Amino acid sequence: MKAVGLKEYLPIGDRNSFIDIAIEKPAKLGERDILVEVKAISVNPVDTKVRSPKQKIEEDYRILGWDASGIVTKLGSNCTLFEVGDEVYYAGAFDRSGTNANYHVVDERIVGFKPRNLDFENAAALPLTVLTAWEALYDRLNIRAKKDDGKTILIINGAGGVGSIAIQLAKWIGLRVIATASRDESAEWVTSLGADYVINHHASLSRELSEIDVNGVDFILCLHDTEMHWDEMCEVIKPEGRISSIVGTNRPVDLGLLMDKSVSFHWEFMFTRARYETVDMIRQHEILNRVGEMFEQNQLKPTLTEKFSPINAENLRKAHAAIESGKTIGKIVLSDF
Repeated sequence: MKAVGLKEYLPIGDRNSFIDIAIEKPAKLGERDILVEVKAISVNPVDTKVRSPKQKIEEDYRILGWDASGIVTKLGSNCTLFEVGDEVYYAGAFDRSGTNANYHVVDERIVGFKPRNLDFENAAALPLTVLTAWEALYDRLNIRAKKDDGKTILIINGAGGVGSIAIQLAKWIGLRVIATASRDESAEWVTSLGADYVINHHASLSRELSEIDVNGVDFILCLHDTEMHWDEMCEVIKPEGRISSIVGTNRPVDLGLLMDKSVSFHWEFMFTRARYETVDMIRQHEILNRVGEMFEQNQLKPTLTEKFSPINAENLRKAHAAIESGKTIGKIVLSDF
């Protein structure tokens, strides 16, 4: 089968950062695995972080990629959720071979049925961002309908892939949404998705909030730079508020700043359930199916903004370069081998 792999971790401008390869089609499946013929993939910041330059050379080609949509072609011996021919979408597992390949093996418990009203390209743009946003809002921040109606959430970096879904899910459950954006086009994008206010995350968050007469927020979802925004997040969060972030830190942050307000902090890492095979691992199957229904009912808008075809080394280099520029809006998708 066709695939795109790497052996060296190189700058994306190097032609060897990704290489077109031909490898054997996967033959062995675990009991709960399914084999998917990949029709489309999308690229996320995690792809670029894993591929970023480092002093390491792989013995065999490593295949990256997590988001995918496609068709089920084979089932493991104990599969119960899907049948051959089903159209699916998913975000894969961090510690397994990736989706930048013609066929891919994935545990069925983290796979959902593709929304019927979306093509493979639009579906591939969603899984990682949908799961991250849903888990951050509802599992980590514990936001609930009715209980939290009218409360305010600050979403830092609203125009990215996760932010584009998080804005919509936060509005859907009844929150007042303040999203950050640093350019006119990204501000227009988050507004189109339902953000009530837009502020600039390159300026002082406290000053930006005061200019729109907001005196503190109930929730914060940080999708940009946890270290850079930490002190200001601690300042603008309300007493007994909650903060979640998906961006790791390179140095300790001062949790003591949260103590006086009894504020809680929560990491969100979408790959946790698959990586540790948690008892609620099937929750990701359920989330993807629920969100699929929301798309079918036109309660959510697709987030695909740019696409390339076919799926090959050249186009993956273009997609990674765009992500690394820090100027992307929504999601980049590649389709067809």
